[in-house]
Amino acid sequence: MDNNLLSQSDETLVGLYAKGNNEAFDILLNRHKDRIYSYIYYIVHNRDLTEDIFQETFVKAIMTIRQGKYTENGKFPAWITRIAHNLIIDYYRQEKSENQISNDELSADIFNNKELSEGTIEDSIIKKQIDADIRKLISVLPNNQKEVLIMRYYKNMSFKEIADATNVSINTALGRMRYAILNMRRLAEENNIVLTL
Repeated sequence: MDNNLLSQSDETLVGLYAKGNNEAFDILLNRHKDRIYSYIYYIVHNRDLTEDIFQETFVKAIMTIRQGKYTENGKFPAWITRIAHNLIIDYYRQEKSENQISNDELSADIFNNKELSEGTIEDSIIKKQIDADIRKLISVLPNNQKEVLIMRYYKNMSFKEIADATNVSINTALGRMRYAILNMRRLAEENNIVLTL
């Protein structure tokens, strides 16, 4: 590891990573992973869930920095902790809504359901096209990246399960996911493919 990089501030490392220096992100990850992991575990008290939220936190950080949307100056630890915090809230919100759907809510939902309203035929055609484009992009990824992406998004496996299934460390599984996303974004840009509705 580059000793010069090790002595850089978080903000400098974020800037370097945004310009494509992957080692800069590895240093950020190593610098903050214990604190973020402990923070998540302190709230959720579950190792597997902590692993998942921890991985999602850094994937989200990667995406935000790569898209040039990181704007916190001098506050990287607070920013990454906030991402983890929001993901924890999202998890509990989702779990609560999954466990509390009554018949009344279901019938009311039918009338508010975008899927059943006009104008969704076009949306559904576009969505099918996006799905087809995504599958095409996935098909040209290197096998180890393709494998992680399919396990995560199509099989809903946790990063811990993916690491176990592929006999690699969680950090390696996360790294493969990171490169898969970056490669898909690059391929989409090169081929003028729009991946959002």
